Amino acid sequence: MSRRIPQAFIDELVSRADIVDVVGSRVSLRKAGRDYKGLCPFHDEKTPSFTVSPTKGFYHCFGCGANGTALGFLMRYDNLTFPEAAEALADMLGLPMPAGVSPDERPQDTGLVPLLHEADQIYRRALRESPAAIEYLKKRGIDGTTAGRYGLGYAPDAWDTVLRALGRDEGRVAKLIQAGLLIRNEQGRCYDRFRDRIMFPIRNTKGDVIGFGGRVLGGGEPKYLNSPESPVFHKGRELYGLYEARRRQGRPEQIVVVEGYLDVASLAQFGIEPAVATLGTATTADHVRRLTRLSDRVVFCFDGDRAGRAAAWRALETALPFAGGNVEIAFLLLPEGEDPDSLVRAEGAAAFRARLAAAAPLASFLLAELRSRVHDTDGVDARSRLVAMAKPLLDRLPAGVYRELLIEELASVAKIEAARFTQLLEGPRRASSAAGERPAPPKRGKSTPIGKMITLVLHHPGASRMGGDVPGFDEVDDPGAPLLRQLLEITRDNPNVKLANLLERFRGDPDERHVTRLAAADPPPVENDAEAAALLRDSLERIVQTHALRQQRLRAAEALRRPRSGAG
Repeated sequence: MSRRIPQAFIDELVSRADIVDVVGSRVSLRKAGRDYKGLCPFHDEKTPSFTVSPTKGFYHCFGCGANGTALGFLMRYDNLTFPEAAEALADMLGLPMPAGVSPDERPQDTGLVPLLHEADQIYRRALRESPAAIEYLKKRGIDGTTAGRYGLGYAPDAWDTVLRALGRDEGRVAKLIQAGLLIRNEQGRCYDRFRDRIMFPIRNTKGDVIGFGGRVLGGGEPKYLNSPESPVFHKGRELYGLYEARRRQGRPEQIVVVEGYLDVASLAQFGIEPAVATLGTATTADHVRRLTRLSDRVVFCFDGDRAGRAAAWRALETALPFAGGNVEIAFLLLPEGEDPDSLVRAEGAAAFRARLAAAAPLASFLLAELRSRVHDTDGVDARSRLVAMAKPLLDRLPAGVYRELLIEELASVAKIEAARFTQLLEGPRRASSAAGERPAPPKRGKSTPIGKMITLVLHHPGASRMGGDVPGFDEVDDPGAPLLRQLLEITRDNPNVKLANLLERFRGDPDERHVTRLAAADPPPVENDAEAAALLRDSLERIVQTHALRQQRLRAAEALRRPRSGAG
């Protein structure tokens, strides 16, 4: 997807476009129940197998497998690039294209950025006037220079600080809600979202404040509170500290990715920079793409506890398509109970730099994690599981030397010849069609439980807000789990997103082919989002239980294989 076109504008295009009108202007369609049918324009056929769904904003040919949104149809039918198709669709809808938008920016004509700037000034003044907030930062070791560089502030312990200062009329109140600064409850009362928190402004690459992260001073929950998604703030694209990182002169030798705002500030104070943090969300392809543009070495530095290991594994899965070539992606897991902030203060900058220098390259980290999950590679069952776990990971790697070398390493671990290992990964070869033969219909294999839930969320995005938060699912490492987690996060953060919007968000993503294939599959038989949420919750709980039982059996098998000591 062209990064010169804002995601918010693409979402609006896809949401407002009537795909029946777009396709119908080029293909003869007739009504068939809730959908429309016609002869596929992308291959020769006599019996219509081409359907267009106005509710999903999606077209699909059951003959050749072609599918997509209104934008995708224009690209394929009219042979247009993505920007050209977006401009053509905007013309049909009478929408002006955003002008002068750089690859890393979003249009700032919504009126939200000036309000966010005013709120930022309020928080900065409040920090200077709050002895308790200043004392908290001193205890955390943050000096005034670092606080000023990152624009730290304080949201007073009151319900209406921002409301009274900025909410002068209903129009401004509505924008303050849209910017995530205010909340309106069910009774219609408005109040400040952030209260009694150290405020970390999140800035885009121009330096505009587009959101905030707030760290509670006391022991309240949640410890960290982030701005919600808005027309100017998208967590899946932004990184805390990226603005400061880009202001450094020259290309940095490496960039460090951490989990917390204070981690970024503390590392910078000790001269370890640039460092950035994800915004309470898993690492996305957009994050990795931005980071690899900034430096040729990216080190993911996470806590060594279970949550940190899970976050590192998800980052690895996301980073796989970017591996190889001139970019080095590495992973550093800290001692359990430590985070970058605490460790750099305990052992000093030199020791922390040594840890970063010794961080495990992506391939080494992947092999070590697979070994730890398979346990004993001498057993047939374990080696078979290794192949099964490796396949979806290798599928995400770009073809080339790096992938071939990693296959050789994995084959050695599995004690299988590399050529045989490759055959096992590829599975049965499909017979190629003769030239000029009609394309074979896409085969529909038996869907996995996770595949069914991906299809469910694609067709019922609203289900994730009611049934997608199931404890333990973050640790599931079955094929497809990272994609399902990403979809759940997108649909939770974007209440109005529809199937067509989701498809466009995955354009150019390594998972695009999986998403489009599952979007074309028959959804589970549910009538509405509430039923879909119940099915989603039940299915996720069963997936978590199955994963836990499998891990339990593996641990038990490993215990039985260990030699017993003390026998005489």
